[in-house]
Amino acid sequence: MKKELVIIGGGPAGLAAAVAAYDAGLRDILILERDERLGGILNQCIHNGFGLHTFREELTGPEYAGRFIKQVEERKISYKLQTMVLELSHDRIITAMNREDGVFQIEAESVVLAMGCRERSRGALNIPGYRPAGIYSAGTAQRLVNMEGLMPGKEVVILGSGDIGLIMARRMTLEGAKVKVVAELMPYSGGLKRNIVQCLQDYDIPLKLSHTVVDIQGKERVEGVTLAKVDEKGKPVPGTEEFYTCDTLLLSVGLLPENELSKKAGIKLNAVTGGPIVDQRLATSMEGVFACGNVLHVHDLVDFVSQEAMLAGKSAAMYVQMQTKDYDQPIALLAGEGVRYTVPAYLVTEEMEEPVTVRFRVTGIKKNCKIVVYQGDVQLLSKKRPVVAPGEMESVLLKKEMLHTKEAIRICVEEG
Repeated sequence: MKKELVIIGGGPAGLAAAVAAYDAGLRDILILERDERLGGILNQCIHNGFGLHTFREELTGPEYAGRFIKQVEERKISYKLQTMVLELSHDRIITAMNREDGVFQIEAESVVLAMGCRERSRGALNIPGYRPAGIYSAGTAQRLVNMEGLMPGKEVVILGSGDIGLIMARRMTLEGAKVKVVAELMPYSGGLKRNIVQCLQDYDIPLKLSHTVVDIQGKERVEGVTLAKVDEKGKPVPGTEEFYTCDTLLLSVGLLPENELSKKAGIKLNAVTGGPIVDQRLATSMEGVFACGNVLHVHDLVDFVSQEAMLAGKSAAMYVQMQTKDYDQPIALLAGEGVRYTVPAYLVTEEMEEPVTVRFRVTGIKKNCKIVVYQGDVQLLSKKRPVVAPGEMESVLLKKEMLHTKEAIRICVEEG
């Protein structure tokens, strides 16, 4: 089987990439999705707050996904559900399997990686204690409650204040559970400010920063957890332990881009984000392969996922139509002081017809600061920010006329 474009993943990124590629002129497109329906993680996100940027209205996750699914179906874009991609070779041959076709291969002229991300598990945390029932990742609990109508427990402690953890604190409370506390290892929350207010403060759920779980009690079922304060190095401080009785521990301890396929294919990955290294076209180090959404870097808003995915879909269409080629000397984009990473990681100026949105996350909370962009010693732009935080993605817009050399560009956070 041959296809002009294969999109791996039918969540918000894959759907938006497919629509954009179709609108850019491609017709021979196939989406491969391992779940039984399109929409990805949005199907279990029944809270609102999606779509404010994309559709100028507030939608739930399934409603937001539904808008893009409708666009895919209107364009008659093909998709295969319950299909697992096993391998992507360096010459873009995709090996996949499902019940109807068995194991099959597709020769793709271009590929968009849109596999999303997964949650970090308890095993990555090294929490002492037995392995009793009642320990769930926040996303698993969300699926149980919202899609399967099952209640994980009645007395809940949540470790980690990422957005899913915050949203599940509210969701469990609304379903009648008692959320005792949300503990966060870092001195700041990893979630959006609006979620801290709407999910914790509105329901009087305490948030303990610089705290972690040091022990889990219970053999058959969780009976309680011990929290302790941590120092600057994240080590528990003796004498600060507090015991909370509970029957459920939810873990919201970070998301990891789902890049086993990319790694196996030999695509270069960013050590900080865990996602592929891309230029402003979202082209990876493998020719004809593009990446977007949470497989590239973990986003805070699905609207930004869709924007990025539309660019990836358009870039893949241009690649197939032979409108792009490789250039010798791209400009490196570097994370300067106060910045963790940038996406893209470099710019190809010859392809910069439109301004490039550079997205990045900061290393810590800073108030009354400014985001400054340098090329060599020359300041390209500066914008003031009342506050920046790691939980909220920042961005700057770079235009071709700003760049006069091939020197690296540095993005920094400085005192206001």
